[in-house]
Amino acid sequence: MFLIISKIYLFLFRTHVKFNMMTASWGGTGILWGKPVAFIFIRPERYTYEFIEEGDKLTLSFLGEEHKDIHKICGSKSGRDMDKVAASGLKPYVMEDGTISYEQARLVLVCKKLYADMIQEDKFVDKLLINRWYGEGHGNLHKMYIIEIQHVYVK
Repeated sequence: MFLIISKIYLFLFRTHVKFNMMTASWGGTGILWGKPVAFIFIRPERYTYEFIEEGDKLTLSFLGEEHKDIHKICGSKSGRDMDKVAASGLKPYVMEDGTISYEQARLVLVCKKLYADMIQEDKFVDKLLINRWYGEGHGNLHKMYIIEIQHVYVK
């Protein structure tokens, strides 16, 4: 179950009538506080950030390599500006607990937020990372979320 950290996945965040997704590759999984967890990183300027901030549950939907076209759209376009579901051909469905995933997903992790904090520039031990990943041309510092994996669905 935890051999997925290097794969690209879609975050899916849902509110009562709206949802958004994004492609991401920064994150991982493990055990923390006696729970199976994932950790994800989202920049505040991303549209998806608004959704994760207002809800407590989300899904991580893993698509196979055959869906690179979907990854590209969801990773380069904003849901503020377009309907990514229509543009990508994703087929959403509502999970038993009310979260949303996609028919194309081969693995879905239904998660609940446990902890969140902003990455802080003064906390970097390796200062070279700041210029490599943040600032001009890269974007703002990420917010890190630790999320409990509550359910795992495998196709």
